[in-house]
Amino acid sequence: MKLAKLVLCLAWLAPHCLLAQQAKVTEVMSKDLTDLPGKEGLMITVTYPPGSSDPVHRHNAHGFIYVLEGSIVMQVRGGKEVTLKPGQSFYEGPNDVHVIGRNASRTRPAKFVVFLVKDKDAPVVIPAN
Repeated sequence: MKLAKLVLCLAWLAPHCLLAQQAKVTEVMSKDLTDLPGKEGLMITVTYPPGSSDPVHRHNAHGFIYVLEGSIVMQVRGGKEVTLKPGQSFYEGPNDVHVIGRNASRTRPAKFVVFLVKDKDAPVVIPAN
């Protein structure tokens, strides 16, 4: 069910991407956080094809990103744009708007893990301006 919601969110966002291939999102695991009522942990992997980017969005969650392969460019509104390589990490807070999320390469894919602490059954991705 959660994966279906994630796929629907990404399908809604897909037309807003500029001719680049879509990111591939795979759910790794989801776990109710019983000592934090109403919260869950969700772990996903994201693979950006060469030249891929995300539309502006938010997560309404604590998001911890860890780069596995390639390099990615990330920025939240009011923060600095950073380019991350394997072994580097990035954090997005529940009030952050993710204004830049893209593959730094036009020739190589990039892959990263995202761990979210969020409200149970809340959408993973929310479009933002």
